[in-house]
Amino acid sequence: MLCLRLTPLLVLVLVSLGAAFPQEGTLRKGCSLFKYKQVIFHEMKAVEKMQKEFRSIRRLDRTCNTRLLDRKWTSAHLSVPDRVLLVEAELNFTIAMLQRPARPSFARTRQRPLAFLAQAREDLQGCVVPSHQPSEELRQWLQNLQVAMQTVTQVSRAGGCLEDYAIRHVFEVLGDLNCAARQEKC
Repeated sequence: MLCLRLTPLLVLVLVSLGAAFPQEGTLRKGCSLFKYKQVIFHEMKAVEKMQKEFRSIRRLDRTCNTRLLDRKWTSAHLSVPDRVLLVEAELNFTIAMLQRPARPSFARTRQRPLAFLAQAREDLQGCVVPSHQPSEELRQWLQNLQVAMQTVTQVSRAGGCLEDYAIRHVFEVLGDLNCAARQEKC
């Protein structure tokens, strides 16, 4: 009889101990990405409109080589802290590309997606675990992204190629954000 009364107490103690020692697959305390578990329909429509506008004013340059940023893995295969690092890098890259000078019509069309992505980046900053070391595959991709971003400052044509890549891959970034918010298999 005494054993049955102690069981709930023991379970409570074990659960509270688990919360005291965060596991590798969790986000930093105070991190709230709940609103990104399901990307808002209006934001998706704004991104779609932005992509359509971009395609109407600019044709893809077939001499662009953005394969450097393609990856053979998906964010679903990464740990939660790796997903957060990935999304942080993707958001920084995409925002930087969307902030490049543009025609007035595209500048207006990109305002809403840019504001949404900037808010997501701000929300994500509290989630990054400072001591986390990225996996080898993510580390390699982050290095490739850094190299690509450095070429933007050196060659204006490279900036156009990367801008094109960033805009074509916005939905992938949103999917990765959604995956990071779930903290589970995507």
